[in-house]
Amino acid sequence: MDNEIQGRPAHVAAIRERAEAEMLDMGVDEAFIGKLVETFYARVLADPDLGPVFDARLSGRWPAHMEKMKSFWSAVAFRSGAYGGKPVQAHTGVHNLTPDLFPKWLSLFAATLDDIAPTPEAKAWFMATAERIAKSLTLSLFYNPALDDPTRKTG
Repeated sequence: MDNEIQGRPAHVAAIRERAEAEMLDMGVDEAFIGKLVETFYARVLADPDLGPVFDARLSGRWPAHMEKMKSFWSAVAFRSGAYGGKPVQAHTGVHNLTPDLFPKWLSLFAATLDDIAPTPEAKAWFMATAERIAKSLTLSLFYNPALDDPTRKTG
């Protein structure tokens, strides 16, 4: 057990080092992540469907949200473990948040990556990650297992 505990920090460090090398090979650094977050959320705010939902929730707190999102994407990309937020809890009860807004969110994210991603590999990695996040949030916030009950299905 002691060897396992002692080996954990080295294992975590190796994961972080590999992630940093992978990101750098794709042209991703902290400056790109900052630009991605700033560009994307400017587009979100300008969007007639997403903007009002986000602005109602974040009015007066945009700078803090932007820093949190930069920290989130940095932690995900570089596997730093630095982000300690609770995304599902943060999105629970957001007024006018509906499942159909997630494809719109993904579309804006893809357009942002089209415009600013440093490499096709970076675009693919960030898009795949965003898709997993959107799916996870959609399932967490809106999934109703009763809808999958085979006894409720009609012919």
